[in-house]
Amino acid sequence: MILDNFAFLHGTVSAAGVLAGAAANGAGNVLSTNTMDLGPLTIGGNQVGDVGAGEALEISISVTSQPTVGTNVQFQLIQADDAALTTNVQVINQTDAFTIAQLPVGTVIPLHYDRAAPFAPKRYIGVRFVNTGAIATAAYVAAVVKNVQDLKNIYFKSGFVVS
Repeated sequence: MILDNFAFLHGTVSAAGVLAGAAANGAGNVLSTNTMDLGPLTIGGNQVGDVGAGEALEISISVTSQPTVGTNVQFQLIQADDAALTTNVQVINQTDAFTIAQLPVGTVIPLHYDRAAPFAPKRYIGVRFVNTGAIATAAYVAAVVKNVQDLKNIYFKSGFVVS
């Protein structure tokens, strides 16, 4: 997985490659700290592009501080008409709700960057954390990536023999 500082929607990464999550606490909707501006170029009048319509992209969401207190968290990729992600918001893709017990530090949640269709693409994209209950201590890093790095091999046991 390759990270690009301009593709971070929530949290940051240091020059040494250390992820620093940003808080997403409280009840209800919490918006990402950053938005990605997909706006048209000022020269030539290009239209806003539907990034999800090209080669497959993912949103990698890493848990850097486990949520406590609340019940569950849902992750959404959203688009909006303003950088604050508050005007004409539309959900492009979302996960099911995860209980806070399912989100220990180090968990990576993949979220596919789907096309905006059937909606028209909007200028700004971001991530929304939908908290049920007053979530506390939660911190995440969310970035647009080509593919999500799988940190844990949970599907196969090691030490098997192929004959």
